Amino acid sequence: MGHKLTPGYGRRIVLPSTAAAARVAGALILLALLAVVSLVMAAPVSAQERQAPVWFTRVEGVVNPPLSAYLTKTMTRAADAGAQALVIGIDTPGGLDSSMREIIQAELETTIAVVIFVYPPGARSASAGVYIMMGADVTAMAPQTNLGSAHPVSLTGDMDEEMQKKVTNDAAAYIKGLALNHGRNAVWAEQAVRESVSLTAEEALDQNVVEFVAADLDDLLREMDGFTTKPKGLTLRTAGAPVVEVGMSWRERFIHTLADPNLIFILLLLGVYGLIFEFQNPGIGVPGIAGAISLLLAAYGLQLLPVSYVGLALIVVAMVLYVAEIKVQSQGVLGLGATVALVLGGLLLFDDPGSFIRVDWGIIGLAAALSLAFFAFVIQRVARAHRYRPHGGAEGLIGEVAVVRTRLAPNGQVLVHGEIWQARSEGEPVDRGDEVVVLGVEGLRLKVRRRTET
Repeated sequence: MGHKLTPGYGRRIVLPSTAAAARVAGALILLALLAVVSLVMAAPVSAQERQAPVWFTRVEGVVNPPLSAYLTKTMTRAADAGAQALVIGIDTPGGLDSSMREIIQAELETTIAVVIFVYPPGARSASAGVYIMMGADVTAMAPQTNLGSAHPVSLTGDMDEEMQKKVTNDAAAYIKGLALNHGRNAVWAEQAVRESVSLTAEEALDQNVVEFVAADLDDLLREMDGFTTKPKGLTLRTAGAPVVEVGMSWRERFIHTLADPNLIFILLLLGVYGLIFEFQNPGIGVPGIAGAISLLLAAYGLQLLPVSYVGLALIVVAMVLYVAEIKVQSQGVLGLGATVALVLGGLLLFDDPGSFIRVDWGIIGLAAALSLAFFAFVIQRVARAHRYRPHGGAEGLIGEVAVVRTRLAPNGQVLVHGEIWQARSEGEPVDRGDEVVVLGVEGLRLKVRRRTET
């Protein structure tokens, strides 16, 4: 009896063996483990790549336009480079009100955290530096540093008591607003303006004037990690963050140094002295060149600072009087007047009642003493030169005795110093062989008179 085959009947079905299945499963597990290990190993690298860098720069000296321009530019560069913070190590006695406000404005406008760090140990942040700290997102100090004394100084006699009060009130309101906006001790900030109080690093931390006290930059980055700034609300991740250190170029450092009131005053005097010496001794060249360069550098520095033209005019008057003393020989009257004008000019050379930008008293006193000594020496040399008759050239012949070569009636020739000169006799004719005295020189002709026996 035959059988009918159903579809598929009799086909052979091949199943994988147990060993083959085990090999496939093992390969899958190995691939999964490799993927997990790769992710784990890549995680720290990826996190480090995502951690934004911290920029660091150090500045010191007077707060002036070159420093303001550098810090403003550096804040912009750091923000453009994707930095999370710019740490500014500062050591300043203060400076110009206008430059200070430019720096604070840049601190408030930048999108990154600006950290003012009074550093290294022994540094200070006084006057304008306190305002800059109150405007920063984070403030810190190194041990053995101090800040304070933010009262507007150099309030000159041109300001009455009412005007001084207005300037102080304006400064107090400004710093108080900055402190409140950043969650700091506004009461102390106002005292720093009105009473010129100061604090050490530890005192500033205790009184909520600064957020951190750190020994160095690495310590500060560890302490700041996780801190949220006010009012920007930036949470810092600075522990282990890469640090990019930047600094002023040589040109920026040179300009910053040149904008020093004491240096400008010294360059101004050296320039004038060099030109005076050159005019008194033409042909030397070196004093004139050095004087011209000094004057140009002083002029560049003067345009960076608020200059009082009254003070500048007094210095010019002082130089004119010194030169007049050399020419006129007033027995020191003009020299004394020049010194008084020099001192007053130095005191009034810079006009910024909200800051301490001025020439130091010691520099002014030293300049006055050296000027007196210098011009006393010059005057003495000039007076001595006037007392002696010239021994060379045509003028050296005046007073000399000459021998007549051809009869002077009144014109003829004489022999003096081994040279034959045309001569004209003043008075009676003089015979050949007689002696005459030279009275003067007119071009190439001598004026002579018969020598009288004594």
